[in-house]
Amino acid sequence: MKRYWLLFIGFTTLGLLGFTLFLAWAVSQAEGGLHMPGKTRVAVVEIRGGIFDPKDSIEELNRVYKNDGIKALILRIDSPGGGVSASQEIYDAVLRVKEKKDVIVSMGTVAASGGYYIAVAADTIVALPGTITGSIGVLMDYTNVEGLLELLRVKAEVLKSGKMKDVGSPLRPITPEERAYLQDLLDDMHRQFIEAVARGRGLTMAETEELADGRVFTGEQAMDLGLVDELGGQQRAVEIAQDLLGLDEEPELVYPRKKKSGFFELLAEGEATSTFLKWYYFLREGRALYWTKGMML
Repeated sequence: MKRYWLLFIGFTTLGLLGFTLFLAWAVSQAEGGLHMPGKTRVAVVEIRGGIFDPKDSIEELNRVYKNDGIKALILRIDSPGGGVSASQEIYDAVLRVKEKKDVIVSMGTVAASGGYYIAVAADTIVALPGTITGSIGVLMDYTNVEGLLELLRVKAEVLKSGKMKDVGSPLRPITPEERAYLQDLLDDMHRQFIEAVARGRGLTMAETEELADGRVFTGEQAMDLGLVDELGGQQRAVEIAQDLLGLDEEPELVYPRKKKSGFFELLAEGEATSTFLKWYYFLREGRALYWTKGMML
């Protein structure tokens, strides 16, 4: 009898342990984890820092798109911009979410250039009075180190299969033909940016072009110019979502699962790095000038 009793206790303990592990797994897999029964859920996705690798942001937006239990999206943007194609990929992913759900952007300290490009995909844009936004333009940095190499008595040689293959090389001056070629690329990307802003904000191309010279604006100025809809913080975005969904009480905010970061990724996302990049942004006259080879918003 004692043996059967011990077996019963053992199997019961294993069953409870298995159920606990299953429940923990199910909660970890659920979009946003546990939530209050009966409450309408609104997802919050954050776009922070330089926009160069869109993979994680797109994965989060796709999870929001596929989850029918989430009724709206608040996109929190605190970014001075980044790569053209990376910004466009996230912009397209936000447009896809907007096909099924209301999308409200809440701007933080900075939502400029590529950050603003993404914002114009939303239904409603909310900015703080002091938010730095706008910067509708495209930039390419070019540095010529030929003189430095001469001082170091170093001579560089480049082999290429096409005359435009080494355009922008720091080893030699840029030619007038190459300058015209690169300017044409920048102008085309700028046109794409202007068209996205005009569509998203309900402006004409002419109205948008007047604002698309790379200038940044405060949140208050941007609202007067039609670039944002309202002034306020994330709480105001929550209230707008509540109104759009016709709710009597505030919705429950859920945050899509993020991929676990390693030590160096966590360090790169730290407040010290974020503060440094923001100051760097301001010192460079409001442009998103993280160094990279290529065009940037």
